[in-house]
Amino acid sequence: MKKTVLIYGALLAVLVILLRVLEYRFFVRDLSIEIYIGIIAILFTSLGIWFGLKLIDRQKSKAISQSGLDGFIINSEKLRLHGITERELEVLELMASGLSNQEIANKLFVSLHTIKTHSANLYSKLDVKRRTQAIRKAREISHPE
Repeated sequence: MKKTVLIYGALLAVLVILLRVLEYRFFVRDLSIEIYIGIIAILFTSLGIWFGLKLIDRQKSKAISQSGLDGFIINSEKLRLHGITERELEVLELMASGLSNQEIANKLFVSLHTIKTHSANLYSKLDVKRRTQAIRKAREISHPE
């Protein structure tokens, strides 16, 4: 009787191991396709993000060059006659270089609210409504042609 129990036990163990091996083979084979699809998805996602960032930078620089803001040089003496402060001139120059309000705030080590206040003061002193208009007006004041 012990011999029969050992034979059935060994046979059952071999069958369980065989089932585990077959299950593992199917699992690995199914999983490998998912892994390849995941790797390809990650590759295309990162490629899309990289291409998108390059495209945005290119469009931003193209918009700045089309608006005539590249090579922006200001004459601070003429602008001071309009009541523009030194700090507002700094903000105006950074605006002309294409930086956002948050980037200007980080560069000047002030809060975003402070930059918005300087921008609003610039807009009212130059009698404009947008940053591109402010830059053009400052250029016209600095270098009347």
